[in-house]
Amino acid sequence: MTLEQLLTYLDDHMEQDFLDGDAAETLKKARDGSHRDPIVAEILAALMDGAGADSPGTELERAVAVKAIGPLRLKYMKDDAPVEGFRLVEKTIVTIDAAYNEEALASRTS
Repeated sequence: MTLEQLLTYLDDHMEQDFLDGDAAETLKKARDGSHRDPIVAEILAALMDGAGADSPGTELERAVAVKAIGPLRLKYMKDDAPVEGFRLVEKTIVTIDAAYNEEALASRTS
């Protein structure tokens, strides 16, 4: 799955708006701090760092995506962290799993 496909899936299946423009613009905004949601921006930056690229066309494996968000999960588990950040990171991980599950199931039926 590409980073763009994952972003689109997250945007379509979560209450938060992950996309802030098209995929390339969203990634740029996440990097420069102008994304409309700062926690989403952190998640997107972590995904880009985990994939080792800023391009929407970069292939991103499930394990890499989930592992990339791991440090954010720990950050938002701290007592002084906002609970909405923890909830968003947790829901993002579950939704990433769902995206890859759907992709795997679709490839079996094609």
